[in-house]
Amino acid sequence: MSKPSQWPLPPESFRFVVPIKQVEKLKKHPLSTGLYATGLGYYKEAKGHKMTRDTHDDHLLMYCLHGKGELHVNNTTSQIGAGDIVLLPKGVSHRYKASKNEPWTIYWVHFSGSDCGSFLDYLAIKKHNYIIALGVHSRLVTSFEYILECRQTNFDTASFINVANMLRQMLSHIALIGTASIRQRAKHQLDLELVHSLMEASVHEKLELDTLAKEVNLSKFHFIKKYRELTGSTPVNHFIHLKIKRACDLLDITNKSIKEVSYAIGYEDAYYFSRIFKKVMGISPSQYRNTSLRHG
Repeated sequence: MSKPSQWPLPPESFRFVVPIKQVEKLKKHPLSTGLYATGLGYYKEAKGHKMTRDTHDDHLLMYCLHGKGELHVNNTTSQIGAGDIVLLPKGVSHRYKASKNEPWTIYWVHFSGSDCGSFLDYLAIKKHNYIIALGVHSRLVTSFEYILECRQTNFDTASFINVANMLRQMLSHIALIGTASIRQRAKHQLDLELVHSLMEASVHEKLELDTLAKEVNLSKFHFIKKYRELTGSTPVNHFIHLKIKRACDLLDITNKSIKEVSYAIGYEDAYYFSRIFKKVMGISPSQYRNTSLRHG
């Protein structure tokens, strides 16, 4: 794959390069030969992040969730903001960097395969036009999060085949959303897509209500009130349910201990996590895992 940046990772960010042996298997497997990931990651508030590639030997998809950056291709500089997709085809020399004052938060994935050209055509990626102003969509964030869960597995071929097909589905979904689907919201309307996207991206850590309220330009009181009016629930309850849903996924697809699962979704106290899990699911994490194994 093309060389990833050497930007020093803070605790909330990560990058993962698919092992060469797995890439060779993915190239040949009938369920992944058309489209497969070679590297992926998540950079949060990536201050100082920048990259220059004169030689680009795979395809790169970046999704800006928050903040700003810029892309330079063919002597043209384009500004990147929240909700923008950057899709750089193989062979396109480029450089990009995060904004100094508002560094971007991005998901990214490098990918290859015999079907890549067809997907680029389907997404109408053309020369000098490598940006899709898609908007912030919580379902797309969820897709990236699930793809990135491969790092929680044993890195076996089945995990990467799953990633390959989720990536295929995600690219299809990007085309489905399209720029025409970006909704124009009145200033008084709470942007639930933005709120839920931030929750999805932070499901493995703590997220303060003050942070969410600030993102939608509301006081904490008015944010909670508006959220309840629109959803019938509270932002805290929704965030907890997202965490427990992710915990269920980890219990299903990994061999992580209950303590490790607890830590992976941002709970340092495994006993507290178990109480919350039972409150939401009606059974303990160990009972859930045993039930899943019996019915698998």
